[in-house]
Amino acid sequence: MANVQMTSKKLNIEIDTNGLSPAQVRLIRSLNAMLTHLLITDEESEFFDGSAEFMRMCASLIKQSQFTENLMAEDNIPYADQALEFAVDVLSEHMTLSKIVTYDN
Repeated sequence: MANVQMTSKKLNIEIDTNGLSPAQVRLIRSLNAMLTHLLITDEESEFFDGSAEFMRMCASLIKQSQFTENLMAEDNIPYADQALEFAVDVLSEHMTLSKIVTYDN
């Protein structure tokens, strides 16, 4: 669960890290930093490379999820790969249809 507080120039996000590994926490911090950089960069190469790196880090977190680790051990089904393939399919569909999804209230 995350608590979000926003001031005029700063956004503080508090994440309950109980149950997360130190590697997952580091990756979440890196994702946050990459996303911030990606949103304000004015360099084309940084925008494209940063976008790819951000997506790679998201995929890495999905592969490290408890759901994946717990069920993979039981069933030997590559849930993380299936989830990522599904996500890419949905993203591709949105791009093809030029759908922009907004999450503002």
